[in-house]
Amino acid sequence: MSIPPNASERYRAAREQLHQAEVSLRDQREQVAALRRELPRDTPVDDLVFEEWRGGAAVPVKLSELFGDPEKPVVLMHFMYGKAQTLPCPMCSLWADGYSGLRDHMDQRVNFAIFVAGDLEGFAKHAEAKGWDRLRLVSAATTTIKRDLGFEDDEGNQRPGVSVFERSSAGDLTHFYSVCAFGPDGGRMMDLLSPFWNFLDLTPAGREEFLPNLVRP
Repeated sequence: MSIPPNASERYRAAREQLHQAEVSLRDQREQVAALRRELPRDTPVDDLVFEEWRGGAAVPVKLSELFGDPEKPVVLMHFMYGKAQTLPCPMCSLWADGYSGLRDHMDQRVNFAIFVAGDLEGFAKHAEAKGWDRLRLVSAATTTIKRDLGFEDDEGNQRPGVSVFERSSAGDLTHFYSVCAFGPDGGRMMDLLSPFWNFLDLTPAGREEFLPNLVRP
């Protein structure tokens, strides 16, 4: 814990109280991560056919083919774009900006892709403008997987989130974990996947009612 040498006793006492709360929060995060790792790996998923933006065109790609390294899980970021979501989501764009910079690091542990529900040609233009030239762009527009997992409603409205899939040595595909950023228990369910919000939480004003916009590089 870092405290300036000229801090008041009032500040020191408040900072110590905050420190204990931060330690408790860290321990709770570790407990949650441990529970997540213990999820049963017994939920099969079909080898669905999606589309991937590759070489300036949308080409068919199976879920199994997203496992460039079969020993690493596939992590799909549910980006709000497609069907009722006609414009790319600014919040999702903020998240993807960070993932673009992390690509080299994530490649060491996971197979990662941005997962939309709409036309890839239109979305690829957004990705190019944002500088996401190294992120895989995949569309599930021809499948029901987003609706099945709760990331799309009957009207085609999109919800942000993340899903993780595994592939066994025998080639069997399983769904391991999904979480939506917004749910019946409130939002902020994906905050740990972006440092942006955590940096704002360090400031005196906090997040307030800030919402991101489509900042161009």
